[in-house]
Amino acid sequence: MRLVKTALTIAGSDSGGGAGIEADLKTFTAFGVHGLVAITSVTAQNTTSVTAIHDIPPEVVAEQIRAVVEDIGVDAAKTGMLSNAEIIKAVAKTVEKYDFPLVVDPVMIAKSGAPLLREDAVDALVKYILPLATLVTPNRFEAEKLSGMEIKTVEDARRAAKKIAEETGAKAVIVKGGHLSGEYAIDVLYHNGTFKEYRAPKVEGCTHGTGCSFSAAITANLAKGLGLEDAIGVAKKFITLGIATGHRIGHGHCPVNQSAWIEIPAEKWRIYKELSEAVRKFEEMSPVHLIPEVGTNFVYSLPLPYARTIEDVAGVKGRIVKYGNSVKAVGPVEFGVSDHLARAVLAYMRFYPEYRSAINVRYSEEIVELAKEQGLKVSFYDRREEPIEVKEKEGATIPWGIETAVKRAKNRPDIIYHLGDIGKEPMIIIFGKNPREVLEKVRLIL
Repeated sequence: MRLVKTALTIAGSDSGGGAGIEADLKTFTAFGVHGLVAITSVTAQNTTSVTAIHDIPPEVVAEQIRAVVEDIGVDAAKTGMLSNAEIIKAVAKTVEKYDFPLVVDPVMIAKSGAPLLREDAVDALVKYILPLATLVTPNRFEAEKLSGMEIKTVEDARRAAKKIAEETGAKAVIVKGGHLSGEYAIDVLYHNGTFKEYRAPKVEGCTHGTGCSFSAAITANLAKGLGLEDAIGVAKKFITLGIATGHRIGHGHCPVNQSAWIEIPAEKWRIYKELSEAVRKFEEMSPVHLIPEVGTNFVYSLPLPYARTIEDVAGVKGRIVKYGNSVKAVGPVEFGVSDHLARAVLAYMRFYPEYRSAINVRYSEEIVELAKEQGLKVSFYDRREEPIEVKEKEGATIPWGIETAVKRAKNRPDIIYHLGDIGKEPMIIIFGKNPREVLEKVRLIL
């Protein structure tokens, strides 16, 4: 019995690694599915343009499909760039012999604007491939071409999805809404005679390979046994995260980050374990005189680009407080439980991305002087200098203060302090790459 599920991508190769089979394989891996490939075309491509296309002979494409299906087996498959009519006919003739779900991403134009499907091949796609589709996933412009109608609104997308399904015989059609106006990306699914909408806030980020990765995520989850509508729901969350956390590479449209789906949960577990151990060691040190009246927190952030809000920073729930002649964490380590210190470390990371951990301790002149004697770089900010527009904006004070202190220092500061304000206790914040480094600095001032 085969324990791992398999998914097949029938698509072109992107030498830039952002779209095509490269994006599909990364997506399959993110969902724990073994990826199989049938390469239709080799492109010379980067984030700005497609400079060359070399199509694979149709019989070789078909043989790739047959080879993997008959030996390994395919639980679900998808098509991407099919390039020309002869390849489309060969793929259709081969795929219809086998019984697996088929997701069709009707790739017609690259993000750079270069055509990826020749004009004569569009008719072949509609005639031979779409009738075999479990799901077709056009974006607005592809849906306009397939439906012959203009799409400007969600209601237009509904009519187009229904028309494409009824005229081609595809079992389901989802018209993606990323190119429609509005704050939300609303995808419209037509399936079994009914409509369903999938919505997510539009996020700024990287979009090269969006369509490939979205359709591949649906394919992977169909391979794992999810129903179509559930598979689309998971894929919607996956692609929204991938866009928001894309790596800024190249000079054009940077690629979606498929790894975020598995990297973030893995990194969160590592952060939880390391910070929990550091908190335990801090308790053993019993630095009662370092605990301020408001308590101490100890935080550790996800790395960039995953660190976006305070929900991406782990801290001690309830803080660390004085407990007789010792100190004690009130609650466990969790994400999103720190506000002030989380904002401080996120602001600090804008200047020094590798420094993801921090702890706050009681302010005193003696501690500041001792830190300097131990070779730690110290800077500060004065809340009295805070601009009125910053003071009036919720949550803006700490990022402003950290930025001010960093810019004041000639070199990266290990410690930043402020002298407080009305109703605000003076405080020292110690920064480090990780909790272990923060603890080493705490030991220096002990």
